[in-house]
Amino acid sequence: MTRHEMLFTPQGNDSAQAILKLVIMAVGGQGGGVLTNWVEAVARAEGRAVQATSVAGVAQRTGATIYYIEIGPQGIDAPIFSLAPAGGDVDVLVAAEWMEAGRAIQRGFVTPDRTTLIASTHRALAVSEKMEPGNGIASAEEVMAAAEIAAQRLLVADMEKLAVDQGSVISASLLGAIAGSGALPFKAEAFRDAIRASGKGVEASLRAFEAGLAAVTEPTKVEAAPEAPKPQTAITGPTNAQTTWEALTARIAALPEPARDMAAAGLQKVVDFQDAAYGATYLDRLDRFAAKDNDAHGFELTKEAAKYIANAMAYDDVIRVADRKTRGARSARIDGEMGKGEAQVLQLTEFFHPRAEEIAGLLPAKLGAKIENSPKWMARLDRWFNKGRRIRTDTLRGFIPLYIIGGLRRWRLKTRRHAVEAAHLDAWLTTVTHHLTTDYALAVETLRCRRLIKGYSDTHARGLSKFDRVIDGMALVAGRDDAADWARRLREAALKDEAGKTLEGALQTIRSFTS
Repeated sequence: MTRHEMLFTPQGNDSAQAILKLVIMAVGGQGGGVLTNWVEAVARAEGRAVQATSVAGVAQRTGATIYYIEIGPQGIDAPIFSLAPAGGDVDVLVAAEWMEAGRAIQRGFVTPDRTTLIASTHRALAVSEKMEPGNGIASAEEVMAAAEIAAQRLLVADMEKLAVDQGSVISASLLGAIAGSGALPFKAEAFRDAIRASGKGVEASLRAFEAGLAAVTEPTKVEAAPEAPKPQTAITGPTNAQTTWEALTARIAALPEPARDMAAAGLQKVVDFQDAAYGATYLDRLDRFAAKDNDAHGFELTKEAAKYIANAMAYDDVIRVADRKTRGARSARIDGEMGKGEAQVLQLTEFFHPRAEEIAGLLPAKLGAKIENSPKWMARLDRWFNKGRRIRTDTLRGFIPLYIIGGLRRWRLKTRRHAVEAAHLDAWLTTVTHHLTTDYALAVETLRCRRLIKGYSDTHARGLSKFDRVIDGMALVAGRDDAADWARRLREAALKDEAGKTLEGALQTIRSFTS
């Protein structure tokens, strides 16, 4: 007798042993309710008693909704059903996102003696993963290792991509995977009939269903996505501008080979941010570090300098934010992501919350500094501008002001914000050069600390504060053999939480043995 026969055959009078128990874990927008309705419809059409319940998760990707389905054995009209799943008592677990599979394993829903685990390998990041200032993404490899141990059968594929490629949503491809798994005692045609009976998006759902079914029954026949080619941005423009650009790119060939790709990307970033002269300044700064570097360290200093100097020079100010929000490429990308048709109108609302510092930063350097040093004027600017604004950039009234602000790049180098950024950048590179004379590794870590500064407004202010605290902490350990290691620890601590509590703990540790 096969395992499936044992599952679906009542044993004595204990019908609970033959009830098939299925859990679906999905978040908003993945169609978990639709998938549950399809499975329930199939079971009823096959003459089975069935019950479906759900425990709602929290919105904004902080928790999945758990849909629970119990299907009675054939020939029993009124079995006793449970309202919620229990650990160790689930036959089929369907995870509509890879980390949900991990959470199901943690909760004991997946067990090696009975559970078929069907999961999509794509990621939809949770709020907890996005909140961490550094890389808070959970390890997919760890979940795979756990799933291979915990599940009796493991069926995985990128169900999200399979569905999107067919113009549908993941619920349809997951239904195909359920049908193809053989974990339910129903033929594939019964599942197709349930889709047809729903009457909504039938053709696209059926295509996604077939893709999901093939992914678990004939995985070798599922075409792998071709490797995406590296983007090649064609630079076009007037002849004199093209000649200037080619002269800049020619300078990259003189840099150490390990740093050239990063330098090319950095050059393109700073020129796009400002102009070719600004790009030449970037290369001048990079050349100074390349001249002090050597192959003994794999030119790591030059490579890191190419990345982080470019990031520092292409800072996020109001001009850049407005420019990027009004570019045609962005509009086209949003239209594509939303699936906008030619006959459809898409309304786009941008949210802005400028502080007094952003307004003062747009003023001429001397005037902006004077206003920043005046509590009265800063309070006045804060009262005038520091309020949330929603701007409809799909209308001329909303688009034109942003477009004008985005076109102020020629004015940028004369602003207070640029003066502040330039002074901070020079001080940072001076610190790197100072450490380079005695500790190559510490100089590299000092360059990497620039990762802490990102964004604009409050985000930029918090990052800048952490950067300064890390640099101060590095000064305390400079001269020690393990100075670079402590610098790395400080940077990683600063990336752990927004409030900087982990960083403060690391700094207290350093003070304890350096005071």
